[in-house]
Amino acid sequence: MEYVEIARAETPRGEVVLRERRDQNTPTILELRVNGVFVMDTLETTSERALATRALALVPEVETVLVGGLGLGFTLHEVLADSRVTSCTVVELEQVVVDWMRDGTIAHGPHLLAEERLTVVVGDVAMALDEARENAFDLVLLDVDNGPGYLVHDANAALYAQPFLTSALRVTRQVLVIWSAAEAPELAAAMASVFGNVTATPYDVAIGQRSDRYWLYSVRK
Repeated sequence: MEYVEIARAETPRGEVVLRERRDQNTPTILELRVNGVFVMDTLETTSERALATRALALVPEVETVLVGGLGLGFTLHEVLADSRVTSCTVVELEQVVVDWMRDGTIAHGPHLLAEERLTVVVGDVAMALDEARENAFDLVLLDVDNGPGYLVHDANAALYAQPFLTSALRVTRQVLVIWSAAEAPELAAAMASVFGNVTATPYDVAIGQRSDRYWLYSVRK
């Protein structure tokens, strides 16, 4: 397996790296890492896509969606594939990730970000929620870190706690879903305490020669 760095940037929060994993027997895999920690890649994207498709399937009518975390764009792609969605706001902390999507460093990025229903906000998702009006979004989908148990940035622990979830409750009109790289009963408890309900859905995925399990935590308002 050969690793080839495609792009690198230093941000106030550390190093962001985009690299390819190349093997003559498999398609090239694009991988995003932050401060040396794996964030996501193009090898296994089913749970990122399910973050959107599960939420969309829960509601008969949907117009406005907020996606917290752009990443490599797979959740956003599924949102925009739903013709019912008239407006989608994606909030991404790192400007360089948006730039790499926009300038084609991430090949599928320019087409995705050219969608006229899309608004891209570079900033902290907590601030974006604080600035949004009440019931602004039919769906709120959050994949801003690896979950409370595998944080890329320690400060992101706040995004899985009651104060932030209460802010999310204020702007959510129908459904909120949070992605996690591991089972997180403390997150489920916090969501249940704020929303009054929570459903934990495991997703078994095959990653190379090993299997793993990711989780989606969803609530209805």
